Amino acid sequence: MEKITAEGVQKNERHNERKNESYANLNVDTKRIVFNVYFKDTGGLTYNEYFQKRIDEGQISTRGQKAGATIFNELVVDVNTRYFEQHGGYKYAKQFYKEAYRFACEIYGENNIVSAVMHADELNKAVSEGLGKPVYHYHLHIVAIPTVRKEILWSKRCKDEALRGTVKEVINQVSHSKKWKNTVPLLDENGQRVTDKYGKPVFRKSYSVLQDKLFEHMTNAGFNGFERGEIGSTAENLSSLDYQIKKDKERLANIQGRIEAEQKRYEPANEVHKTMAEIEDMGQKTITGKIVVSKDDYQKLTALAKEGITSRKESDDLRDRVSYYQEKYFSAAAVAERLQEKYDRLKEICQPFLQALEYFPELANTFVEKVKELFRTKEEQERKERENKAVVRAERDKHRSKDNWER
Repeated sequence: MEKITAEGVQKNERHNERKNESYANLNVDTKRIVFNVYFKDTGGLTYNEYFQKRIDEGQISTRGQKAGATIFNELVVDVNTRYFEQHGGYKYAKQFYKEAYRFACEIYGENNIVSAVMHADELNKAVSEGLGKPVYHYHLHIVAIPTVRKEILWSKRCKDEALRGTVKEVINQVSHSKKWKNTVPLLDENGQRVTDKYGKPVFRKSYSVLQDKLFEHMTNAGFNGFERGEIGSTAENLSSLDYQIKKDKERLANIQGRIEAEQKRYEPANEVHKTMAEIEDMGQKTITGKIVVSKDDYQKLTALAKEGITSRKESDDLRDRVSYYQEKYFSAAAVAERLQEKYDRLKEICQPFLQALEYFPELANTFVEKVKELFRTKEEQERKERENKAVVRAERDKHRSKDNWER
């Protein structure tokens, strides 16, 4: 669950809707974007335009909201890649996430879902290498508007005394904090309510309750064989670049371990259980030049010959496997090095701004606000251009229809 403001939503929109030219997640295969599945889209609007449309229609209200408030939630529903591979792959993932989308509609209301898209274009390198084929990591991005039903009462200043304190109107107020207020009590192992040191009740985190409900919904819908995320986990999500560096380092260590294991297996394959001198002394030469050996020596020689043939085959196989893992190791090492260089470059580029933020916070914040204003202005210009083009197209289509009718 991510809280998003009107100013910050463009980044999420560019990633979810695949509007970028390049991606921090290096595993995105742009050729597979066509396989992404939309359960809900904006109808060509930007996320902010869709939000404003809901306001204009009178369906939601921002009454009482402060500037820079959270107006969007993004939920990422995710399951281990191998789960889908074991249950039918892409087709099964579509069924799974369609049901997860239904759950989100129950939580937010379908009209408050801005976008719901299943990404099927991100390669899972580790699973792909393990299975020997391209395997993609299916997951669902849901962007929604958090609203709560709020009753507006007539004030004490109302001229009609009978109306004072009664319900004047009911609105769907946009509010993340009220939508996700902790209301479920935390219970101990005996089922008793947990209290803090002041005797006040302790509540479970709403996101944890949400995850329980999602897990229950999916299992009740017939999707089994996966586990709920760790309860109470404080793990933080890494950025795409940090995550790729982390996973490639893990893969690097794993490949190096395999190389060492194969090399250790290769060493005992060269062990000989009979010395060369002992082999040469076996048998006696006859007058005709033939070698005669005892039955016992013959059995030993044939056993050694068979072992030699088997060991040679195993050695060749092991050499091939060692070469394969070495190639993978050097390839992964190169990728990890490039990622680290990119990460260090980004840190270096951002360093002046971070220093400015530390020593001149007001100036840095003013700069950020100016940049945001430029983006807002650009977005507004693009929106007006799209509206103007739509009007021109509508007029052109209207005239074409009229001409066709007259003809």
